[in-house]
Amino acid sequence: MINTNTRAKRIRKKLKKVNTERFRLSVFKSSKNISAQIIDDKNSKTIVSATSLSKKSTGKNKKDNFLLVAENLAKKAIDKNITKVYFDRGSYKYHGTIKTFAEALRKGGLVF
Repeated sequence: MINTNTRAKRIRKKLKKVNTERFRLSVFKSSKNISAQIIDDKNSKTIVSATSLSKKSTGKNKKDNFLLVAENLAKKAIDKNITKVYFDRGSYKYHGTIKTFAEALRKGGLVF
C-alpha cells in the first residue's frame, strides 16, 4: 500500500514540471467537508480559496455542499481573471466526490 503523502508528492512533482504558466488548484477533502484553493507557486501565495465550512454552503447533503463550493471557487477565480489552472488532487483518487467536484469546476468556467 502506498503512503498518501508519497502519492501526493509524486503527483505534485509531475504536475509542476508540466505546468509552469498555470496556477495550481489544490483540493483537501475530509469525511464531511472540502476545501480548495488556487495557489501561485512562483510567489507562494494563495489567490482564491473556498471551503464548505463557510455559512454560505449549506446544502442538503455532502454532494450538494461540494457542488456549492465548486461554483463559489469558479466564480471567484473568474472574477480575478483566472481561467487556466492545473488540478492537484493530492493523495485522492480521481473518482467519486473529487471527480464531481472537478466536473463542477469545469462547468463553472475553469480549464484544466
